[in-house]
Amino acid sequence: MKISFLINNAYGIGGTIRSTANLSAAFADRHDVEVVSIHCFRDAPSLPFDPRVRVTSLIEMREGNPGYEGDHPLTKLPGTMFHYTGATGKLPYTALQDERIGGFLARTDADVVIATRPDLNGYLARDGRRRYLRVGQEHLSLDQYGEPLRTNQNNAVVGLDAYITVSEADAAQYRAALPDVTTTIVCVPNGVQASAVEGSSLDSRVIVAAGRLIPIKRYDRLISAFAKVAAEHPGWTLRLYGRGPEKARLREQIERLGLSDRAFLMGAVSPIETEWAKGAIAAVSSDMESFGMTIVEAMHCGVPVVATDCPHGPGEIITDGQDGLLVPLAGDVDAFADGLKRLVADSALRQKMAAGAREKAATYAPSAIARRYEALFDELSGKRRRTLAGGSTALVRRLSRTVRPRPAAPTALPEKSTPPTAAHARATAEGGLTVLLKVAELPAGPLDFVLRLRRDPAKREVRLPVLPDPDAPDTGARVTLHRAEHSLAGGRWDCYVAPRGTGSRTRLTARLVEQARLLRRSLTVREPDGVSAWIPYTTADGFLALRTWLRPAHAEVERIEAGERSVSVTVVVHGLASGAGVRAQAVSRTERVYDFSVPARPAGTGSFRFTVPYEEVMARRTGEQDCWDLRLSTADGTIPVGRISGDIVERKKTDVLPAAVLDHPQRGGTRIRPYFCATNDLALSARDIEDD
Repeated sequence: MKISFLINNAYGIGGTIRSTANLSAAFADRHDVEVVSIHCFRDAPSLPFDPRVRVTSLIEMREGNPGYEGDHPLTKLPGTMFHYTGATGKLPYTALQDERIGGFLARTDADVVIATRPDLNGYLARDGRRRYLRVGQEHLSLDQYGEPLRTNQNNAVVGLDAYITVSEADAAQYRAALPDVTTTIVCVPNGVQASAVEGSSLDSRVIVAAGRLIPIKRYDRLISAFAKVAAEHPGWTLRLYGRGPEKARLREQIERLGLSDRAFLMGAVSPIETEWAKGAIAAVSSDMESFGMTIVEAMHCGVPVVATDCPHGPGEIITDGQDGLLVPLAGDVDAFADGLKRLVADSALRQKMAAGAREKAATYAPSAIARRYEALFDELSGKRRRTLAGGSTALVRRLSRTVRPRPAAPTALPEKSTPPTAAHARATAEGGLTVLLKVAELPAGPLDFVLRLRRDPAKREVRLPVLPDPDAPDTGARVTLHRAEHSLAGGRWDCYVAPRGTGSRTRLTARLVEQARLLRRSLTVREPDGVSAWIPYTTADGFLALRTWLRPAHAEVERIEAGERSVSVTVVVHGLASGAGVRAQAVSRTERVYDFSVPARPAGTGSFRFTVPYEEVMARRTGEQDCWDLRLSTADGTIPVGRISGDIVERKKTDVLPAAVLDHPQRGGTRIRPYFCATNDLALSARDIEDD
């Protein structure tokens, strides 16, 4: 049969999009599947869709594209469908949506149309045709809707053949709210793919959470609970992935609780499974979860989850004490902190629950979820046959056909284009890099893997032969860069494959980049090269790259305490022959005359601690913004101070430190902030407040 999904924006990274990508791929094993995005914002989806699934759009929203429709005359006229602002963002409801969605529903030859949010359910109920099954999905829950949206949504349910929630509790609520409707209301949970990444080692001492930064997720509860954990377990950190309107408020809370060097707002990351694998514990602190896709994603990576026992999803996924912990919602911060501390303190319990989590996650495989949908389609088609008293309509005939496996179809590509060559990169235990490739995506003949240093006048490069993958020699290829065999200059290295003996090369896109093994790894120190670090990553435009540092010596920041009058920094020095006569130096970017230094005192083997009083900075202010780079000064020269170990390519975006506000006698209000610059080195900024 032909199955069509109707979704607002297939080009984003939200949970509804991930669910649609997973389910559509499972359907594609046996059916003809398309995903129809109302709007098109990008050249390609951010989340990968199975190549057998056609992704099309109804309204072109790429500015600069010849077909751009943001200024279409119908966008000046209001739409007629009830509003659902939860997913539209700033997009208005216009007559253009009415025309395009209504036109699609009138013309489609699908056997089943699945709408994925309230207003699309409204369109499907109002403009859909009885020649196909009309199935609505609920990705939130009835309790999350206020009026008039709740009434409008319920009225739409009446006009559908089936309405599918992602939790049993929510299905029961809908059935209770709509006792007289003939629509089939059932729960089918979201399908979540097993991850291709290596599972968590569970020893990272990192707590991970991910989702939209919105009030209902209660990340304020998580941060307050983590403050209690951090007080008792100083080696642990918190990473919160996502974006949303609560970001500024959460940042303020982190600073107020003194957690700026322990709790990090990581931004949105896709794909997210590489980040779950970095966690020793996953946290869900919501007041309400319609399903909890992040719970199953973390479980797939072998990470036990601590979740509030909130309506509706967590309690239907987690078996408390076996594959995760459920925390009473009424217990608020203290109860959540106790749940986290229980797992933080017990590595054996983490291991036990991780095994249970993997087993539980397998029950949410998209293939199993697709079978449940197919059973529902069979039931609905049977209901249609009974209603039509044996009639032989086209719908009944199509839905009655035997379902047969469907072979993979090649991805539809624009004329004269070639499929991208995608790489799965993985940091190795010794800090090197393994790159996994699919033979079907590679050019024919012997190939080399090529690393080229970006913007390098000398055009330095490294070439290694691409060899069959021992684990899958017929379908896979791989190459490994060993740290002991290569000394890479500091910078950014782009990755290519090249036919051997030719000058041509193809840049590699990044399918997955695993960095988890870098979290607990120390810097490499080797004579005569010095101190080095490698971090594989995905560039902003989706390509595979390697960021490297190579220095004679380096002072790795272990701890930062930014106060109202000063900042104190503890560093571990690598590559320093002697610790005698070490001082901390602030090097002005304006003139050397504004440099100054402060004592650096030993703080353990190879460690030093120094404090920079902000009064020293204020005494040297000269312009709208003044900056100083922090260094250690030794008898042999200066040593950069920064964070180049671990897995973070750009610390400036994640390791955000609190500012102090002081009054300068000439320049007035001044905001002083320590920060990590583009090289991940530590610096100080003093800026006029009115210019922020």
